Amino acid sequence: MGTVDELNSHLGVAKEYCLKSGVPEIVDLVPSLEEIQSRLLDLGSHVATPIKSSPPRQVERAQFPADSLPKLEKLIDILDSQLPKLTQFILPGGGYCASYLHVCRTVCRRAERALVKLLQEGQISEDSYKYLNRLSDFFFVCARFVSLKAKEPEVPYKKAKLPQQQ
Repeated sequence: MGTVDELNSHLGVAKEYCLKSGVPEIVDLVPSLEEIQSRLLDLGSHVATPIKSSPPRQVERAQFPADSLPKLEKLIDILDSQLPKLTQFILPGGGYCASYLHVCRTVCRRAERALVKLLQEGQISEDSYKYLNRLSDFFFVCARFVSLKAKEPEVPYKKAKLPQQQ
């Protein structure tokens, strides 16, 4: 599936920005980002091997690793525990690395929408779909974490004022 591959490529760029930041806490994220890139390759293989129409041996080889989701959720919790509570919406941004992680989040959401039909048809596992769903949450939390550690401010959303409110 092309969108998963696209996401993996965007994540590669985000990872490079994290490395270039020189901020130890951000650079320390790189092994986790590389693990996610590997899981995205697993996901691409899983999607390319439809459960109902592929030989059982191929389906078995292309199974999505069931332990991926708990690992991802643990990482989300670790990063989120270090962030200030959100009290309003924020705009994507917060430096190059964080901005690119927001791009990853939006591409991930698109990939998730594309997989809905395959999930409904029983062509992919529920684990793979849940992983992609939580991965977009990871990218949001990770972008916030990177902004914080890079000392880049989060930009709050400001609602437009209607003409009668001005």
